[in-house]
This record gives sequence, structure tokens and C-alpha cells, in this order.
Amino acid sequence: MKDNRILNNKTLQEIVETSVDAIIVIDKFGIIQYVNAATILMFYYQKEELIGQNVKLLMPSPDREKHDGYLNNYHRTKQKKIIGIGREVKARKKNGVEFSCSLAISEVLVEGEQLFIGVIHDISALKEAQEDLVELNKSLETKVSERTEKLSEVVNRLLATNEELTQEVQLRKKAEAALKKSEEELRKSLDKEKELSDLKSRFVTMASHEFRTPLSTVLSSTNLIRKYAEMGATEKINVHTHKIGNTVQHLTGILNDFLSLGRWEEGKVHLEFRTASWTNFIQELRADMEAVLKEGQLINLELVEIEFFTDWNILKNAMINLISNASKYSAEGKTIGISNSIIGDKIRIEVRDQGIGIPKMEQDRIFERFYRTSNVSNIEGTGIGLNLVKSYLESLGGKVYFSSEEGKGTSFYLELPLKDTNG
Repeated sequence: MKDNRILNNKTLQEIVETSVDAIIVIDKFGIIQYVNAATILMFYYQKEELIGQNVKLLMPSPDREKHDGYLNNYHRTKQKKIIGIGREVKARKKNGVEFSCSLAISEVLVEGEQLFIGVIHDISALKEAQEDLVELNKSLETKVSERTEKLSEVVNRLLATNEELTQEVQLRKKAEAALKKSEEELRKSLDKEKELSDLKSRFVTMASHEFRTPLSTVLSSTNLIRKYAEMGATEKINVHTHKIGNTVQHLTGILNDFLSLGRWEEGKVHLEFRTASWTNFIQELRADMEAVLKEGQLINLELVEIEFFTDWNILKNAMINLISNASKYSAEGKTIGISNSIIGDKIRIEVRDQGIGIPKMEQDRIFERFYRTSNVSNIEGTGIGLNLVKSYLESLGGKVYFSSEEGKGTSFYLELPLKDTNG
């Protein structure tokens, strides 16, 4: 099994790969299918030394010899003695060093295949801190007892004893602080795992919904076209052909958003800056976009002629996203306004609509990935576009912001430098 079958989303994989805890995925036979970067650092093995090996490679005796039996017993009885509970165990590094760790195991099904995910947190420092604390407590109790017995005879040594006790109390506080810090790190690790699970659920839910509805529309229209073809109903065939075209265009937009997001995160976007005319650019873009607007919608331009230095392909992607949103969230017959102005050494571009607007309580989250406001639940969308627009503008040395009133419309503003800021 390849890694991308287990973690097939770039964002999820990055979260797992940056986890401070070792994450290991095994199949039902105990064979390692996936390890993250923390596993390599923790156990000193290279990735290729672990993938395909039995996980007992990472265990000391006697667990190493008993592990296959444990796994077979679980498959046979389905009694969960460790799965979903978590426990403290011993692990073994490649160099033979054994260390204490906290192990949490969960069972999942991926494409019908039974897998076990283990999250390993190194608690050797915590154990050492606990042992130091016990020893310090014993030492402190012994010394207090000794000083009490000699108090009547050795009054002149009281100050020295008190100083020694003070130092030992400080050591105890340090040990307690180390214990508290380890507990906090463990809590943060668990919170991060929960965040990973929530992100995966959000992505799967959104993707399945956004693809299922358009594909159902295409299937339905295809069946109706076949029926109308037999009847010779050309007008009805044209209606459903147009519907299929719009649906395919919507699916293409979704796929382009996902592909753009992937390329952006992988650093595969190459910027090509040049000086060109803003007026020519936006007039050509308007001609392209008017073909996909709703019935009766128009794009009104209020232009100040200017040439400036930017990557025009990246700017085009941002403008297409904003114009598409303005059309999607506005009713038929509404006007979309595009204007520009010069502010010092910057150009400010405004895209305004007469649409549904953004609820005030949700405006702080509008650029978050996958986030969609509560008033767009019946309108198609992925929640990726505005996140990409923000990334586009930042890559061009600019910024994006907006003003909106629910029920009245929204204006998005793009600010970009007019000249090459690198000289």
C-alpha cells in the first residue's frame, strides 16, 4: 500500500508529517504501511527500512515475540485490550536503546482495508522527571528527619541545613515544572490529532457533496436527451445540452481550484512579471466572462488607464474568481461593477456586486480554506476560491480586503504595486 492511499490529501499529509509524535500505520498482519518524519527521528531508521517490515521490529522483548500472537488473538476474538485506550509501553530504537513511550492505537478502514494507526509519544523525559522527583522527595524526607533529630544538639548548623533544604525544594519545583510541561505537550499533541481528524472529515464531506450533485445532473440530462432524441424534441435537447455544458464547466472550476491549491502548496507556481495595460487586460477579461454570467447580468467598467508591473496570469486567476463569485451570489439581471484608482504607488481594483452579502459575524473567517458562510448553503462552491485569491495577491506583493452588508452586496478590493519593488 502506498502512502498516498492512506493520506491522499496534501494538507492532511503535511499536518501528519509535521507532527512531533511518531505516527505508524500497519495492516492487519502487522506490516508497516506508512511512517511519518517523526518516526524516523525517534527510531533512527530510514523510511525504506521500515515500510514492509513487521512492526515488532520496533519492540523489545518480550513484546517482540508476543506481538503476532496479540494481533491474531484480536482478529479472532475482536476484544479490544489496547485499541482506543492507550497505554505506556517500551519501544526499541535501531541502535538497541529502549525507551518509554505512550502508545495510542486506533482501527480504521481505508478503501475496505483494515488498518491500525499508532501514535507514539516519547515520554522518556517525563519518566526521568518522575524518577528524579521520587528521589528528591526521598532525599528531602531523609534530610528533614536527620535535621530534626539533631536540632537540639546542632543549633549552629540550622542555617546551613535550611539553605540545603531550599535548594532541594527548588530542584523539586523544577522537576514538577518539567512534568507539567510534558503533560501540556501531550495535550497539544492530542489536540493536533483531533484537528487533523476534523479537517479530513470536512474535506471528504465537501468534496463528495460538490461532485455528487453535478454528476447527478449530467446523468439525468443524458437520459432525457436520449428520450427526447427518440421523440425529435430538438428544443428540449438543446436545453439539456446547455445544462450539461454548464455543469461540466462548474466541475472544471472545482477541479481547477483543487489543482491550483495543490500547485501553490507544492511551490510549483512560476511567476512571470511584465508591464502591460490594465485597460486592455480587463476589457478582454470582461468579454470572456460575460459568456458565463447569469441571465441579464452585465459587467460595468469604470477604468483609469494605467500600465503596471505584475504577473498578469496570476491576476487573471484572482479576477476570474471574484467575478465568478459576484455572478454566483447575485440574482439575474444585476450589474457587476469593476473599477480602479491610483493610490500613491499602488493600484486599487474594486469588484462589487449587488448580491446576498457576507454575514457580519462571519466576515473574519471569509479567507479560511474550505470555509463557507451560513447564507450560501444552497449555492454551489468549495470554500477554496477566496483562500487562493489571498495567496495570489500576497505572491504579487499586494493584498485583498472587502466591505460587505448582508442583503445589499459586497465589494472586494485588490491593492498591487505599480512598479517592480525589487529594483
